[in-house]
Order: sequence, then structure tokens, then C-alpha cells
Amino acid sequence: MTISGGPVFWLLVALAVAAVVIFFERFFELRRVQIDWQDFVKGVINVLGGGNAEEALAICEDTAVPVASVVATAIRHRDAGARVLREAVDSQGRAEISRLDRRLAALAIIGQISPLIGLLGTIIGFIKTVLLVNSQELVARADLLNSSMEALLSAALGLGVAIPVAVMYGVLRVRMERIVVEMEAAASQITGYIATREAKK
Repeated sequence: MTISGGPVFWLLVALAVAAVVIFFERFFELRRVQIDWQDFVKGVINVLGGGNAEEALAICEDTAVPVASVVATAIRHRDAGARVLREAVDSQGRAEISRLDRRLAALAIIGQISPLIGLLGTIIGFIKTVLLVNSQELVARADLLNSSMEALLSAALGLGVAIPVAVMYGVLRVRMERIVVEMEAAASQITGYIATREAKK
């Protein structure tokens, strides 16, 4: 007896592979951009305190992570006034969050539609079973089992894809939210320092 999963089965397999690729690409990228933001901001503030704004910018550009990008934006707008500084930092923060969030939506969509695609495969499999029974007077048990197993296999695979994808999405979302919190804290610290320094002038 040969059991074929049908096109729905292979669609779910393709979605599972895509989800794994997205997960590992995003996981390693989010791990790469996470740094000790407190030490980083402290170092930049020390350099700024010495009057070396260009050196502080160079440090940010060499680091090339979201926290550094936000801090660099604050340094570039240090003489623009508190309101403009805050708006520039907020805008850069939103841009960095958008970059971090890239492909996470695709992972969420895969997790949401996989059970529905599995259900579609189940319905198709049972429709095949009914058509097989109606089209022939004598139906082999193996034929009925094949179409029934195709239906059940699609349902099982749909859930089998959705559950780990939901876990993967949760892991990435937690990492991303941690980076966003650190980025906001770094932005507050550097803008607070700049505002205090400008007030003393």
C-alpha cells in the first residue's frame, strides 16, 4: 500500500522548510545585534564628554547595531533642540524596529494558516473517499485507506507545522522585544545626557 500526501502535504512541507529558514536567519541576526548597551552608551558619553563628537559617531558607525544607530542619530542632532532631537531619535528607533521585524510577519502567517491548509487537505481527502465509493460498486479497502490517510495526514501535518512555528515566533518576539527595550533605554540615556549638557552651556 502506498500512501500519498497529495499537493496539500507538499505545500505544508514547503511552508515548514520556509519557516525553519526564516527562524534561523532571524535568530542569528537578532543575536548579532544585541550588545551590552549600558557599557556602549557609557563609552560614547565619555567620548562626548571629552568633546570628541566625531570619534563618538565613528564608534557608533563601527558597531552597526540598532542601539548604536539610535545613539548616532542623537549625536548628529545634538544641537537641534530637545524637540527635534527627540523626534529624530524616535524616527530612527521606528526604522530600526521595522528592520528587526522583517520576516517575522511571514513566520506568524505560516503558523496561522498551516492548520487551515491541513484542514483543507483533510476535506479534500474525504471528498476523494466519497467520490471513490460513489464511482465504483466494489471498492478495495486499500483505496479507501489511502484517501482516508491522505486526509488525516494533512490534518496532522498542519498542526505539526503550526505548533513549532508558534514556538519559533515566540522565541524571536521575546528576543526582539528585549532589543527594543534596550534601544529605548539607550535613547533615553543619550538624549538625557545631551539635554543636560546643552542646558549647562
